[in-house]
Amino acid sequence: MHNFTFANPVKILFGRDVIGKLAAEAAGSGKKALLVYGGGSIKKNGVYAALTAALAANGVEITEHAGVKPNPVLSHALEGIKKARAAGCDMIIAAGGGSVIDESKTIAAGVKYDGDVWDFFCGKAQPRAALPLFTVLTIPATGSEMNSGCVITNELTRQKYSAGGVVLFPKASALDPETTLTLPRPQIGYGAVDSIAHIIEGYFTTTDRDAAVTDELVHGLARSIISSTDRILADQADYNARASMMWSATLALNGLPTCGYAGTHFINHAIEHALSAIYDIPHGAGLAIVMPAWFRHHLEKDGPARLAQFGKAVFGTPTAEETIKAFETFFKKAGAPVRLAEAGIPAEDIPRIAENAMSLIRLWGMKHEQPEIEKILRNAV
Repeated sequence: MHNFTFANPVKILFGRDVIGKLAAEAAGSGKKALLVYGGGSIKKNGVYAALTAALAANGVEITEHAGVKPNPVLSHALEGIKKARAAGCDMIIAAGGGSVIDESKTIAAGVKYDGDVWDFFCGKAQPRAALPLFTVLTIPATGSEMNSGCVITNELTRQKYSAGGVVLFPKASALDPETTLTLPRPQIGYGAVDSIAHIIEGYFTTTDRDAAVTDELVHGLARSIISSTDRILADQADYNARASMMWSATLALNGLPTCGYAGTHFINHAIEHALSAIYDIPHGAGLAIVMPAWFRHHLEKDGPARLAQFGKAVFGTPTAEETIKAFETFFKKAGAPVRLAEAGIPAEDIPRIAENAMSLIRLWGMKHEQPEIEKILRNAV
């Protein structure tokens, strides 16, 4: 088990009717907030009304920044930075899923930076200061509500890159499972895939594989995500399944599921970022295509031990090959594609996808070359 340091400062407010508590937390950091959200679903599920009323009751004025895309783009984040500066905002409040929270982190850091905020994503600078961020989560998936990372797409260069820094941890996040009750079925499935992807990256890429407690944490989270998703798809009003899914997705990328691992990297995410950067497909859909393809590569390169262990603990499968099939079965049940063609992506685009992925792979310092990435992608044909 490898040495590690774990610290996570995010205050989690979990359960029914916690939005008002978040507003009270936010009021302690300022009186003018940029309220960031997406296409308007928060106005249909009651989050907008509850949040704005609670903020007003706590003396917080808001400037709205709506229209965040499912794959958030740099140009919209730049608009948010200008808006926050013009309004004199002293904090950011994000209401939505991971895309909204990620763009909010970008804005929070950008307001405090004199240069181009894209510097944080291409490795030219690190965020050293940011406006306080508070989040109301409505889509369990990315874990951005309890970590210090964010992802944005530069639509001009078709680069989907990430940034991170301790200043990007939210101050507090409200997780009310009832806010997820109206999620469309595809978002339920894609969120489950994304959550699974977060825990498998460290589990399968670690160079220290004798970390039993972390392995068991990963196994337990995987079982919870899968069983909760099955229950939600069967009964979308199942509150406890929604609660388990919401908390599992948060825990999947808050740092705990890699403690004790060594040498981990996010190769599946690096490849998927190329897919969503080029084709603007949902992140979860891209991951459902990439993961089984990478598992086949992992089986050939590293052998069956890790896949067989995971499969036995999570799916009850006897072999590595059956574990890969079980992943695909779950992804299909969740409504996600598992082949490039199912997402309308032609096989002849594989070199282009791999080339795009290589820029991020190099930026992240991973030791892979384009022929290997092309080989992995061919497993998804």
